[in-house]
Amino acid sequence: MVEVDLTSAQDGGVLKEIIKEGEGDSLPTNGCRVKVHYIGSLQDGTKFDSSRDRDKPFTFTLGNNSVIKGWDVGVATMKKGEIAMLTCGPDYAYGKNGSLPLIPADATLKFELEVLDWTGEELAPNKDKGIERFQIVVGENYAHPDEGSTVKIHLTGKYNDQVFEDRDIEFVLGEGEVVGIIDGVEIALQHFLKNEKSRLLIKSKYAFKEQGNPKFNIPPNADVEYEVELQNFEKEKVLWTLKSPEKIEQAKMQKEKGTNYLKSDKFNLAIKVYQKIFKYLDDASSFEDNLKKERDSLVKAAHLNLALCYLKTNENVLARDECTKVLQLDPQNEKALFRRGQANLGLTWPEKALNDFRKVLKVQPKNTAASKQILICNSLIKQQLTKEKKLYANMFDKFAQEDKQKEEQKLKEQPDVMHGTLGEWGQEERPGGRDATAFEKENPNILMLNANGSGEFKNM
Repeated sequence: MVEVDLTSAQDGGVLKEIIKEGEGDSLPTNGCRVKVHYIGSLQDGTKFDSSRDRDKPFTFTLGNNSVIKGWDVGVATMKKGEIAMLTCGPDYAYGKNGSLPLIPADATLKFELEVLDWTGEELAPNKDKGIERFQIVVGENYAHPDEGSTVKIHLTGKYNDQVFEDRDIEFVLGEGEVVGIIDGVEIALQHFLKNEKSRLLIKSKYAFKEQGNPKFNIPPNADVEYEVELQNFEKEKVLWTLKSPEKIEQAKMQKEKGTNYLKSDKFNLAIKVYQKIFKYLDDASSFEDNLKKERDSLVKAAHLNLALCYLKTNENVLARDECTKVLQLDPQNEKALFRRGQANLGLTWPEKALNDFRKVLKVQPKNTAASKQILICNSLIKQQLTKEKKLYANMFDKFAQEDKQKEEQKLKEQPDVMHGTLGEWGQEERPGGRDATAFEKENPNILMLNANGSGEFKNM
């Protein structure tokens, strides 16, 4: 076998000799979690470590300096199942200091390495292997785009190895939905560097979900693959560099964008954009005079529009809270009172809703919508009262029935004094309270007390 110098400088620092060829054409890339077996020895053949002796493979992240440099260089050239001998010079191993007591200073090391398997770099927020990245071209510099950055990308989407989209696109990161960009691509791009090109394996929950995509012939719950190149990006303006008038302008831009999304029924996007307004207007003390009035007006509008979005998405608690924030600034705000009433109705609190709608009429007596809502509230309250009465009536009936059963049980448990029970002194009671005669005791079944209680006896 021939040794190959793997170093970019061709300085002989990492030499590779293939012992066994691997499978396929794929290679692990930076960020991949690679599982290997290895035997490490000094140049004289002295073994200093072995995963095989422990019968436990070693797993590490490729390209993040978690292992010696020679491994990062060498393993990146190995296929699955490949076994190779890597000879790593001191600059690509433990250098001048070594790693005592096993590895001396300036040691050249030899590693018999077998690549068992690898997985892509995990980019999903909850680490559920929903988004895996395999770098094709390493990016430049150290800056990443973040939410709000304008990104320019080329992407190619595949399902079952068939290309379903291939295009250049520019959009605001975090708002990709409006141009058909799936969640998985948006999340991954926040880890890209400029000019990076990577392959992404994306599970359905970060792709087209249970809906699928009929336009691309992608069925529900389908996993997809994308090849994405980040050609350029521009971050949002840094907040601390903006003066008060510029903050107002940025807030207006977000409000206009959010309103467009709201009109298009893209409620989640509208919510995301409206929330950005507070980032620019949070510090009320930095605005004076007319700018403060404009700032307060934008803040109220953002809360009101968020409330409307939350009502549309049935997030009634959030809608109620946004309205309350407006009413803290403007207690007579007609829209805030009305929308909070709607939220309270959605939460099945008609009494609270009724109170809000009545306040609307105090502010604006001609608000017919509020009048209609009051009728609805009264109807719901009446229905609730009817249900409560029925519930309580059933409860009382149940209790009464239980009491009756208890009384009947007590009566059953009492002694029967009319049918031959023993008297106080252990003798059988006879008519008039007298003791039984000797004849009566001998013939108890042939005599009976007269029905008129006279004390006379007759034959049966």
